[in-house]
This record gives sequence, structure tokens and C-alpha cells, in this order.
Amino acid sequence: MRRIAFALLVACTAPLAFAQAQKAPAPAYEPSVGQEGKDVVWVPTPQVLVDRMLDMARVTPKDFVMDLGSGDGRTVITAAKRGVRALGVEYNPDMVELSRRNAEKEGVANLATFVKADLFETDFSKATVITMFLLPDINLKLRPKILDLKPGTRVVSNSFTMGEWIADETQNPEKCESSWCTALLWIVPAKVAGSYKTSQGELTLKQEFQMLSGTLRNGSKTFALEGKVQGERISFTAGGRKYQGRLNGKKLELEPAKG
Repeated sequence: MRRIAFALLVACTAPLAFAQAQKAPAPAYEPSVGQEGKDVVWVPTPQVLVDRMLDMARVTPKDFVMDLGSGDGRTVITAAKRGVRALGVEYNPDMVELSRRNAEKEGVANLATFVKADLFETDFSKATVITMFLLPDINLKLRPKILDLKPGTRVVSNSFTMGEWIADETQNPEKCESSWCTALLWIVPAKVAGSYKTSQGELTLKQEFQMLSGTLRNGSKTFALEGKVQGERISFTAGGRKYQGRLNGKKLELEPAKG
């Protein structure tokens, strides 16, 4: 009888134990440095560099930040802590869910959002600031799309360049204990190549990314020029004088620089 009772007890308790085991929550997802992704392996940007990248982009609550390849969400969450709306674009669904949990923990889920998406199929047009830590070949593939963004859009990359499009600014913050501690900033330039009649003379501009060359013709005199376009603003030197201007639609407003 004892054996029968014991067998019945085991028979009754085994399904319950199995059901409890089945209901046990799965361990929380933890990413590992160097894990494979769709286009790049995951290596987190040091927090000190995240802060510097956002500082270089002069991010304010008026901005909309998009982080391309957002990983564990730290850049988006850091921006959100500054009162900025930010969106992380990440292909790994586990990373997306991790980022959402991290945003909840930090109390910024109302500003920090994340989507699972392919970078090459994502619309960046609403972003005023783009951050990224991607490989050079990925940057080059994205470059045409970035150059078509609204002039003045700020783009900040961790360590990797945009090929011939030289960065407008480069910084290396102190106390960054990582191999990846260089922040590069680009400001999307307006497309200003062409000829313009201005109050200062006839201006002909050639453009390579943000760098300008060309001529300024005033009466019988023609001067070679060199300059730069930053957003919709241009500046150049011609005939020993400095000029500055702004593209207003298709009209270029030009005047001698002050000082």
C-alpha cells in the first residue's frame, strides 16, 4: 500500500512540477560584445563618447535624433535624458526589446523609441541629427542618402569616416578607455553649385561636398575663390576679401564678411 501511495503521489506531483518548470521565465537577453549582426558586429560606444557626440551635434529638445544601428539603446536613451525625441533603428529584435526595457528603467520611454528595421530601407528625412557607429563601407553606402537630407542636418559617427567627405569637426574626449574614442561631425551642405547674380558680382560655384571653388566676377575683374558651405550658409575668400551668404530657395544672398 505504501508503494502504491508513493507512486500515486509521484504521478500527481510530476505534472505540476513540469508545468511550473514550463512557466519559469526565460533569462533576460544579454548581448555580448562582438556578436554578429546583419551588417556589423555589435561593439557599444563608450558613454563618454556618446555624450561628446551629442554635444558636438549641439542637440537640443527641438531636435529629432535617429541612431542607426542603435544596439542596446544607450545613445537614444542619453538623448532622451536631455529632453530630446530620439529613435533607434536596429535590425536585431532582441536588441530592440532590450533597448525598450532599458528606456523604461531610465524613465524615458516617452521620448526614446526603437524599431526593428533595415538601415537601407529606413526614411531619415525627419531627423535633424543622425548618430551612428557603423563600418566605413556601410557609411559610404548610406552617404548619398544622407547628403540628400535637409541642409544643416548634423551627422555624428563613432570613429569611422565618410570617405572623401571630410568631417567638419573631429574630437577625442579624454578619459575614454576604449579603442573607439573618436567623434566625427558632418553638417549636411546645401547643393549650391551653379552661377548666381549677386550684389557683389557674378558668382560661379563648384562644389565637392562642403568645399567650394569657383570665381567671383565684378566688372572687368575676375577673382578665384575658395570656401565652404555649412548647411545653407556659405563663406569664401576672393581677391583678398572674405564673403558670406545664405542660400534662400534658389537665390543666393551674398555680402562681405564683417570683421
